[in-house]
Order: sequence, then structure tokens, then C-alpha cells
Amino acid sequence: MGKFHFIIFLLVFAFISCEEAPNETISLNGDWQFSEAGKNDWKTAEVPGTVQADLLRLGEIPDPFLKNNEDSIQWISERNWQYKKQFSVSEEILKRTKHFLNFEGLDTYAKVLLNDSLILSANNAFRSWEVDISDALKPENELLIIFKSPDSIEKSEAENLNYELPGGSRVFTRKPQYQYGWDWAPTIKTMGIWRNVSLMSYDFARLKDVFLETKSISDSVAEIVAKFEIETVKEEEITLQITNKNTSETFTSTFKTKAGESEYQIPFNIKNPKLWWTHNLGEPFMYNIQVELIHNKNVLETHSKKLGVRSIKLITEKDSIGESFYFKLNGKPVYMKGANYVPQQIFETKLDQEKYTKLIDGAVLANMNMLRVWGGGIYEDNFFYQLCDAKGILVWQDFMFACAMYPGDAAFLENVKQEAIDNVKRLRGHPSIALFCGNNESGEGWHRWGWQDGKTEEQKQEIWANYDAVFNNILPKVVDSLSPTISYWESSPKYGRGDKRYQFEGDAHDWWVWHDGWPFEHFEENVPRFMSEFGFQSFPTVETIKYTTERDSVVMNDTLFTNHQKHSRGFQIIEDYMARDFSVPQNADDYVYMSQLLQAYGISKGIHAQRRAKPYNMGTLYWQLNDCWPAVSWSSIDYFGNWKALHYSAKKAFDNILISAEEKNDTLNIFVVNDSFKNIKDSLSVKLMDFDGKVIYENKLLAESLENSSEELFSLQLQTLKFKRTVCVLKVNFGKNEYFHYFVKPKDLNLSKSEIEIKTEKAKDGFMITLFSKTLQKNVFLIANEKGTFEDNYFDLLPNEPKTILFSTESKSPPELEYKALNQFIK
Repeated sequence: MGKFHFIIFLLVFAFISCEEAPNETISLNGDWQFSEAGKNDWKTAEVPGTVQADLLRLGEIPDPFLKNNEDSIQWISERNWQYKKQFSVSEEILKRTKHFLNFEGLDTYAKVLLNDSLILSANNAFRSWEVDISDALKPENELLIIFKSPDSIEKSEAENLNYELPGGSRVFTRKPQYQYGWDWAPTIKTMGIWRNVSLMSYDFARLKDVFLETKSISDSVAEIVAKFEIETVKEEEITLQITNKNTSETFTSTFKTKAGESEYQIPFNIKNPKLWWTHNLGEPFMYNIQVELIHNKNVLETHSKKLGVRSIKLITEKDSIGESFYFKLNGKPVYMKGANYVPQQIFETKLDQEKYTKLIDGAVLANMNMLRVWGGGIYEDNFFYQLCDAKGILVWQDFMFACAMYPGDAAFLENVKQEAIDNVKRLRGHPSIALFCGNNESGEGWHRWGWQDGKTEEQKQEIWANYDAVFNNILPKVVDSLSPTISYWESSPKYGRGDKRYQFEGDAHDWWVWHDGWPFEHFEENVPRFMSEFGFQSFPTVETIKYTTERDSVVMNDTLFTNHQKHSRGFQIIEDYMARDFSVPQNADDYVYMSQLLQAYGISKGIHAQRRAKPYNMGTLYWQLNDCWPAVSWSSIDYFGNWKALHYSAKKAFDNILISAEEKNDTLNIFVVNDSFKNIKDSLSVKLMDFDGKVIYENKLLAESLENSSEELFSLQLQTLKFKRTVCVLKVNFGKNEYFHYFVKPKDLNLSKSEIEIKTEKAKDGFMITLFSKTLQKNVFLIANEKGTFEDNYFDLLPNEPKTILFSTESKSPPELEYKALNQFIK
């Protein structure tokens, strides 16, 4: 070889040798098999997935959502199961320095073997698990995961205590608590690989975590600190580069790392920052930030991060009444409107992104700005939080503890600590996260529900000390150390409703209505500082019930549907309340309709009363938004995504501008609640008419609603007006906003039986439906034979005033429409 050619060879070799391959992650989902342990009866498995979902897919068990089939699948969680997968690794990957297996979710007690060697024992469905397999990986590999039934483990743990913990056997297992049965959920204890499995390989360094923390915000600049966790094989010179894709600004720093894990920070600024707001107050703006890990000028990893610049803080301050409870977003007090969220599907892995999107869109359309992720479910999928970020919904995030007291041995506490670290790290970068809350109702339960009965003083002290260790030590310390800008709240509610302070301090769960049978008017008379739970049940749609029973029609007291009411007194409570305020139909379809009106009627009373009390009250989250299976429940959207009457009612009651009225001492006080950050001057009109449209009283004036306020803008002395309460409605308008006030309960309204004229006209995205009646039609419910969505339903149609709504549908044919209204139930 000549000298010139030798130099060229060296240059080419040097160039090739400097080209470092980027870090690589390979999905190990798919192509798994599963079998009952010891049987080796291997069948195809879907991963992520569960044993129950696979058996259902293969037709080996009946659908537990149908009829009474739930009872017939309980044997599954009583047995042990195994999954296996063969996978090949290329020579190029095998040559890499480090290899890690990552399990994002194993449900729950699992032993993982790679090539017949035990590499992991897992015991927490809420944790991710990573195993270094650098010395064990081969060109051909087999993964075997053996899942043990939680029953025997829970029994053994319970026997180690000389007392029974409130909550039963579930408290020993870190898996979704609602799977053990709830008053809206079936008992189905899933087992399996419920989140992703992957193989990660690298040579020099990898990014274990990236967190973009907003340190301060002003009109001119937002100060951000990018926090990195980096792992290197040996001492390396590593470069981190941050690019703000919105401004094209780049920030670069180079570090000399040590072998192992290290933490680094890069501060950077965003000039004239656009802030992230909830959708009802502004734009949920997010910056696109690119992060690159660089070694020897080679990019090893590139990550795209979303950054919402905002500040969020829970304000709890003593005052003359008790103690406040409200959120400040970007320095402004914001009234929170929304609902409690539960898992959408008990087989969580069967959820697709379309269903997530539809549900969060439904929350936005109903003018909600907060959802509470309830503590008996799951830390949700990343996509859920990404949707809340993008659509401007704040998230109150419970840790996964509910309605129980938990053990406090060292192993359990360490498990909880790692669970908290995993999930706070995963969630803290989302601008939607507003609060981390320790548990649901465990504090209330201990002090009020008789949990201390039969316990010795020593046992009580031990149980409470364990509670204290988790909820006043471990969890707040994890939140403070990893996400210090997000507030921590020990337990929801702060006080149970048996404690007089529940109305004046902290957040409240008000279940006097429903559980204790108190009338809906209780909501108007007892308003807390922040209502984080209150609710009432209704039936799902007729279509959902038909699906569940596999019948062509709905049958009253159907034995095939009774299992889908998980509250022991639920059917009777609905009927008792219905008899108070509505007619009680004998026809099954009508009864379903009436149950939904009843739910909407009661919960709307609460929402209106709470919003009128602003700023004393600064939030209302009803129980609950959604269902995990088709059931009679407190949800406003049923399992198949159908809006109940409550969701349509909430859409109106959660509007930024709300007109609301209350009667006191024969005076009707009319309030306008303004959640926006601007003063609004507009005409306020008040019209009292009978159900045939005859005007009895009318007034119009110019009024101003101050920003972020609730004020009485008009009062009407009812004793000066000669009108019959049973045949009149008061219509109030403030600008484009409208409100109807009735003076008696729905069952006492003297409605007329008359027909509604309906006209249909083709529109861009469906059909415009115009309705007209010569007399008032109360709670009109439209039913279409085509699949689609009504922009409004269960509405009141005023006499001689046409109402036009959009029916969104992909169908080209005009829908055939039926309707129900309270007018049809006049006795």
C-alpha cells in the first residue's frame, strides 16, 4: 500500500470509528404466549394485556360485562399464570456495552426469568421495573414471567397481624383497589403484563430522566431549569443540548461525568413567555423543547418534550370562617369545575387512544377545567395526561390508596416510596398536574366510620402510625423533593361529613345526599369551601342496558341486570328520591329517562349553589365522570361514551358565565357568576311567563358582572306578583346566556300534553334539528335512529320559541327522531 493510500485508509478508519451508534430501544410487546402455571397449555397472548382479556379474546370465558357473567370468572385470579416470549438479538446490538430490560407494568406478584435465570421479583403493579441484563443477554433468548395469585399472599400477610386492617385483603397488594369490588365496579382482579416491555441498549451514556422545571415567571421572562439524570459506563465527556423549537434558541452544556448515575442541570430562559391556561381561561400553550444527549459529537438520544409554562398552587389559609381551599393558576384564583375520574376500562390495556380522546373532549365540551384522578384506580397512561395538557384540563392526582388503612412494615413502606418516586417523576412535567393527594377517604374512615371499634389502644396507635408514615412522611417528602412546585394534600376530604368543620375547612365529600337520604335541597343549604365529591346515581342509556342483558328491550327489575348495580340499596334509593321530585314511570325505558333527569336535577342544584357561593366556595367536582363497565352508577358519561342528562346539564352549569337564582323569604335573588378575568357589561332581562307563553312580568336593565366574581344583580319580590307557581317559568338572560327558573318540583308542574313539531335540515357536519311547541315542553330528550351526537339534549323548550340544535353524524340520511318529555308523564 502506498503512503498516500495508507493516509486515506487511516482517515476513513478514523471517521468510521468516530461514528457512534445511537442508543436503541426495542419493544418486546407482541408475540407472547400464556398458560396457567403448571399446565403448559400455551396460547397466544396480547402484551400489554391481562390473563382475563386474553381468555375473553380466545372465547374461553364469557364476557364478564354481560348478564351475570362476572361471577363465573373469579377462578382466574385464584390461580397462578405464566407468560413466555422468545426473542432474538442481532450481533450489532449484542456487541453493545449495556443492556436493560424495562417492564412498565407487571400486575402484580411476578417472578421474571431470562434464559432460566431469575432476574426480577416484582410486587407492585404501579411501579416500573428495570433489570441490567448486560451479562445475560444472548443471540436467542427466552423470557418467562410467572404471576402468582394475590389471594394466598394477602392471606399470609394478614396472618402476620394480630388485628384486621380496614379495607380487607386488598390493602396488602399494590394494585388497583377498585378491582376488589366497589359500589360502581365489578370484582375482577386482573393479572398480567399490563404495560410495555422493552430492551434498551447503549455503549457510553443514556438519559434516565429529563425534567423541565419552571422556577419563576414574569411578563418578560420565564426561568427554566432542565434537570437530567444520566448514566454512563465510565468517565465520559457528555454534552447536553436543549433547543426551543418555538424560538430556535439553543442552550448547550458539556459535563465530565463519573461512572454510574449523575444529576446535572442546565438553566435557560424563555423571553416574553406565553403561559399555559385552562381552556376556559385562555390557551393551554406549550413549548416544543428538544433535548439531545451527545458524545464525541454524536447524538446518542433525542427527546421531544412539551413545556407548559405556568404556576399552580393550592392556597389554604386560615380565615374568620375556617380555612380556604382554592387553586391559583398563574397567580390568579381559579374556580375549579369538573368531576372525579375512574379507570375507563377494568381491562385497562384494552383502551385505545380514541376512547381517551373522546372522554377528555367530553370534559372540555362540558366546560370542565379539572378532573380528579381518584385514588382507588390507576396512575393513568401517559396519553391521558398529554391530552389534559393539550386540551387545558387540570388534574388533581391522588396516590393510589382508597378507603382503607394500610400496613406499615419496612418492606411495604419502601415499596410505597419507590412507587411514589416512579410516578411523581413520570407525571411532574405535565402542566396539567395541579395537586398530589395522599389518599381517598382513609383519614375520614379512621375517624368516623367505626374502623377503630374492637381495636386495643396499642393496635390503634400502630395503625395510625403506619398511616402517618405513608401520608405525612413518605409521600409529602417524595413530592417536595421531586416536584416542589406542586402542592401535596394528605387526604380527601380533610374532614368527614360527621365533623362540623367539613363545611368550613379544606375540601369536602358530601354524601348526606344519597347515602343518608337527605333531600337535594341540602346542597343549597350546606356549601363547603371546595366540593371534591358529591353525587347521585342514574341508569345508563337504554342501548347500554340492552347490550348488557343481550335483550331487544329493557325489562323492569331484570335479573340479568341487577348485578350491574353494585350499591346494595341503589335501586331503592333512586326510586325513593324519584318519588319525592318526579313521577315514577312503570315503563322501563321511561324509568331510565327519569332516573337520568333525577340525577341531573339534584347535582345541578349543588353546582349552582356552590358556584353562587364563590369565593367562599372555589370548586365543585362531582362524582363521577365515567364508568369502567356498563352499570348503574354516579357517572355522567356511561361506559360506551353516551352522555347522560347530567353531562348536558353540567355543560350549562359549568359555563364561564352562569345565571343562577335562589328563593329566600319570598324573594328571588338572581346571581351572575363570572369565572372569566374581565368585567362584562350586558343587558339583563327577566321574563315571567306561563307555560303557554303569556307574559306576566318583564324587566330589562343594563348590568355589570365583575371579573372572577359571583354577585346578586337583581332581586324579585315574588309576593308582589300574581302568578301560579305550578304553571309558570322565569326566563333570565344576561347577554347570550340563558337560565330557566321553576317555582315547584318537577312532579308538581302542571304541564300540558301537546306535540312538538320537528324539522330537519342538512348541515355541513350532520343535520340541524328545529323544534317548536305552543306550550312549554320540559326536559325534551331526543332519540335518533342514526349514530351521532346532539349538541344539546334533555333541554326545556319554551312556548312559541323555536330551538335549533346540531345533530352531528356521518350519515347522509336524515335521522328518524323520537322524543320524550316530562309532559308525557302527567297524571
